[in-house]
Amino acid sequence: MELTNYITETAKAAKEAFYSFSAVNSAQKNHALSLIAEGIIANSENILQANYLDMQCAQQKGLAAALLDRLLLTEKSIQSMADGVLQVLALPDPIGEMNGFRTLPSGITLGKMRVPLGVIGIIYESRPNVTLDAAILCLKSGNSCILRGGTEAINSNKAIATVISSALSQANIPTETVSLITETDRAGVDIMLQLPQYIDVIIPRGGKGLVQRINEKARVPVIKHLDGICHVYIDEDADKDMAIKIAVNAKTSRYGTCNTMETLLVHQSQAKEVLPLLQKKYAEKGVQLRGCPVTQNILQERVCAATEEDWSTEYLAPILSIKVVRDIDEAIRHINYYGSHHTDSIVTNNYMHSQLFLRAVDSSSVMVNASTRFADGFEYGLGAEIGISTDKIHVRGPVGLEGLTSQKWIVLGHGEIRN
Repeated sequence: MELTNYITETAKAAKEAFYSFSAVNSAQKNHALSLIAEGIIANSENILQANYLDMQCAQQKGLAAALLDRLLLTEKSIQSMADGVLQVLALPDPIGEMNGFRTLPSGITLGKMRVPLGVIGIIYESRPNVTLDAAILCLKSGNSCILRGGTEAINSNKAIATVISSALSQANIPTETVSLITETDRAGVDIMLQLPQYIDVIIPRGGKGLVQRINEKARVPVIKHLDGICHVYIDEDADKDMAIKIAVNAKTSRYGTCNTMETLLVHQSQAKEVLPLLQKKYAEKGVQLRGCPVTQNILQERVCAATEEDWSTEYLAPILSIKVVRDIDEAIRHINYYGSHHTDSIVTNNYMHSQLFLRAVDSSSVMVNASTRFADGFEYGLGAEIGISTDKIHVRGPVGLEGLTSQKWIVLGHGEIRN
């Protein structure tokens, strides 16, 4: 009961703060963001020390390498976090933007105004930078947020939340606008999911198991993606050097991210020349290859047999599935059947093939001649992202400021009444 009261009262306070926050103008929000950026740098030693404690505990518990990679903060990542705050600060404030006005025969003028979603609950694992990214995006877009990070990052999250709270106080913004749940009992998540009267949207960021559990139990709308089974397809008309560069980067830039390539598709006319060259590059990076029979025949003992399960697995590790396909149509069918609708890329110099791929691949980000690793709010110029959505309603792809807003109808009259 104590935990239920704590979560409920936190959510209630966030809702009240949201209504107060609606009166805050852009200049005041930007002032708070500026103070947060300064505070992150000024308190970097405290944050890194807190992160060191989290890393020690995580290593002792034997957390997977991918989770450790997401948990780790460095001086470089602290600077990147502060830079992200300044990027969001520089973005136009979407709240209050009005458009689509037209005068109807009745005499009224009709349009739309962009408004916040309300109170956003963010449930996430490992990455302490999410504490900052989520807070600043919610602040800029006029939302309150309740942050529930993973137990493994609790010290880092508290250190970052302290900086945010101080900045809000200095900017005369209710500190409850950004609330961190400090109780690490997993039951707290289930309580959040049952509070639609206070929480308007839930955004989960974490493993497939976490997202599935939240989606099944939530009485609150959820913006989500389950996993990132991303593909690169090397077309028959691909430039060989470009294809190798993209395929290596998409897999080996980082292994523990949702925009990392997990399956490589290669046109049969390219396979005999490209695959041995790629195999050498991947071997240098320690990537284990699992291939279809044609891939095995080309690379022989240097590649394991891919199973049916491999095509629908998000490895988050130095493992890659490879399939040789007859044509672009087979590549598209494979992606739409086995993929997670996250990010997929084609490497080709054939304009018609590139346009077919863009139209037919059913994913939130579809790319031509670019690494899947670009599917990221920071890289898309959103300043940061609060998550990536593979849903088709209400927002799709990296969720930035506009994705955290809705629109309401605005009617301007001159005394008109309805007959």
